[in-house]
Amino acid sequence: MTTVAGGPDADDPALILVVDDTPASRYISASWLRRSGHQVVEAATGAEAFAALARWPVDLVVLDVGLPDMTGFEVCERIKADPALALPVIHLSATAIRGVDRVNGLTRGADAYLVEPVEPDELLATVGSVLRYYRARAAAERLADRLTRLTRATLAMNAAASFDQLARAIAVGASDVLGVPSVAVVTASDGTLRRATVDPERRIGPVCDVAAPDFLRALSAQPTGSTGDTAVSRVPWRLLVPGTPDDGEGLAMLFGSRGGRPTAGIAVHAAELRDERSTLLAQLGQAAALAADSLRLYTEEHTLALTLQRSFLPSPPSELPGLEIAARYVPAARNAEIGGDFYEFVELGGGRLLVAIGDVAGHSIHAATVMVELRHALRAYAIEGHGPGALLDRLERTLRHFHPLEFATLCVLLLDPDRNSLTVANAGHLPPLLIDPTGAEYLQVRGPMLGLRRPQPPDTVLELPPSWSIVLITDGLVEERDVDLDGALEELRTVASADDAPEQMCERLLERFGRARLDDIALLVLRQTR
Repeated sequence: MTTVAGGPDADDPALILVVDDTPASRYISASWLRRSGHQVVEAATGAEAFAALARWPVDLVVLDVGLPDMTGFEVCERIKADPALALPVIHLSATAIRGVDRVNGLTRGADAYLVEPVEPDELLATVGSVLRYYRARAAAERLADRLTRLTRATLAMNAAASFDQLARAIAVGASDVLGVPSVAVVTASDGTLRRATVDPERRIGPVCDVAAPDFLRALSAQPTGSTGDTAVSRVPWRLLVPGTPDDGEGLAMLFGSRGGRPTAGIAVHAAELRDERSTLLAQLGQAAALAADSLRLYTEEHTLALTLQRSFLPSPPSELPGLEIAARYVPAARNAEIGGDFYEFVELGGGRLLVAIGDVAGHSIHAATVMVELRHALRAYAIEGHGPGALLDRLERTLRHFHPLEFATLCVLLLDPDRNSLTVANAGHLPPLLIDPTGAEYLQVRGPMLGLRRPQPPDTVLELPPSWSIVLITDGLVEERDVDLDGALEELRTVASADDAPEQMCERLLERFGRARLDDIALLVLRQTR
């Protein structure tokens, strides 16, 4: 277990490297520095200086200009050129005392230039001034780096699509910001506690599991202080990470949701949090609680929307001689709203079956309401005996009367098994794909979408082959940014097979085209089996 500190305070003692080839001068400077509380490492040459820098975590170099193996100017330049060092350098010389020497030393990277003999107070004041400047700059750089890491962690938390992903993002973020092992826990929508563990020291994680129901209560069992409005507790690390051999303790914080109940917790394996790190951890936890609330709301809305959407859609007819039907509705991967995609089956007299698939523009309750109205109107007009084209004309008038600003696409097919015929009308929808043993072709039946106030063309009547399959889709299956729609439709045509049963074809098409889509997908597959 470690104390998580950000760096020394401005006036804390430092480890100083004194480089001088004259033992007496080196002894005097080192003595003054040690009496002031600093630790000192000594070197007589440039080579010894670089060996000391490789071995010790030096804070500052007091450097003589006249060294036997290289000049102090050269040593300074090499120190300043190495990003791993980036140390302050004070030149101290009894021989290079001209103005041009001081200018040369400062120009080549020194932070100060003192000429011997120098008073002890002047040396110590110069050392203190240079240390304060470098430490202030280092603190500002550390804070900027931590804020960058905090921002990165917050973005990752808000991008999480599941509570496991959110717990992992919180644990990784806490470990990244503080540089220590961390544990995060989030209350999921189902009430379970999703826990993630990250231990960069042991190269473990992030590991995600389910914590015990009383885990959040354990995080707040032993409060030791607070950061703003957030209580800090000290918790045995074994309790936080079951199975760990570590006997130490961790510091834990709980964060509440909008309703006030604990919804997220973070624990770090540290004895204490110094400087701004405690505040950064609190900010991370508050962002985690907000992300958990948002994800919970999204999950609940998405579940409700999906349940409502599917309740609007009919089941395929189960007993139609010689006909197999499969239907799928897949909500958009990143959308929690109700969509306008729909399909319909209407059984008519004489074994005829009316099949329709359509899409009302938009994702909203209003779009879903328009979709339901069109479905019910379609069914009512269908049982009156109207053909596909007449249905579309009547639905156009219905949409124009009740929703004059809305648009929809709709493809309607009438299957007549006795005549082995197919009657098609298409209002701006993607064309049906007809598959037979010779291949697959889109039916070139087109008409204006509903809502454009234009009449539909006459019905198209086709004679069906002895065996066939028909695929009907909404554009969510194939439409994608920066991808040509015609090319995607051609790819679908080439992979469709007359040998696939409808259920098998639905699964294959969704696997091939439907992953992580940004729009809803409706998919119908019908096959003649006799």
